[in-house]
Amino acid sequence: MGISMDILAAVFLSFAISALTLPFLIPFLIRLKVGQTERKEGVQAHLKKAGTPTMGGIAILVSVLVTTLVFAPRYPRILPVLVLTLGFGIIGFIDDYLKVVLKRSDGLLPRQKMAGQIIVTLVFLIYAWLRDPACLDWRIPFTQGFTLTGFGFRIFASIVAFVVIIGTVNGVNFTDGLDGLAASVTSVVAVFFGCASYLTAGGIEPVCAAVVGALLGFLLFNVHPAKVFMGDTGSLALGGFVAGAAYALQMPVFIAIVGLIYLVEVISVMIQVTYFKKTGGKRFFRMAPIHHHFELGGWSETRIVAVFTIITILLCLAALIRL
Repeated sequence: MGISMDILAAVFLSFAISALTLPFLIPFLIRLKVGQTERKEGVQAHLKKAGTPTMGGIAILVSVLVTTLVFAPRYPRILPVLVLTLGFGIIGFIDDYLKVVLKRSDGLLPRQKMAGQIIVTLVFLIYAWLRDPACLDWRIPFTQGFTLTGFGFRIFASIVAFVVIIGTVNGVNFTDGLDGLAASVTSVVAVFFGCASYLTAGGIEPVCAAVVGALLGFLLFNVHPAKVFMGDTGSLALGGFVAGAAYALQMPVFIAIVGLIYLVEVISVMIQVTYFKKTGGKRFFRMAPIHHHFELGGWSETRIVAVFTIITILLCLAALIRL
């Protein structure tokens, strides 16, 4: 089977698993009363979403995992991507389980979640140094292939990786705040990394295709009005995929371009929190993350999702053309 057929097979297999799993998973989650909770001080229009089942990211994670394992023997470079995807997905699952099943409102404590994220990142870095140190190199955008490499640089890159990987994961997590937003934006990013892998012989096309298929299947039930949310199980797993794919292709710098939406979401939260503390309770944005700022400004959920997705498409095209 050629690489093109592998890509198609991965997309359709993952889509089928996701689309066929969710009609059974959603009623199961409803019976468990695994419902979304909405803050009363948040966007008032979201109060009607309370009770919508969450943890639908289980379907995404299972679809990607099963599909990826089918192709892993012939595409060994997808394994480090899978390490981050599965590792962060497990952290998200534990957090969701504590919050919505065991009814512990805080889920994992911040220090517990951070410790888990550091451990998963460390496992990835150890794997990289032992099996594929070249994935710690940085391909610089818009330079026709110029790459920062060398033993000394890889030590520096390993330290920076904690910020890049954990920042990316939490950026995707912040983006998951509107029906279909995180899934739509990340499906475009997954297509970008799949194309980049194909053009550079990166060897991770099947996992990128698996994420695209899983998200397309999930969007059948997650577009507005959503019948299910992915929860941290899905958003943290997707963040792990984005970071893992970027490093497998020596493209962590590209995250700032193709994942600009994630970056803006994180920065908006940082600005909001800092400004709130410095001014004694004043807000810089109407609400953070920034998609809520636009929502309170009168934009509909579907418009925000469309605009953020279009921006991501344009940025991915720009990065791909120059690649």
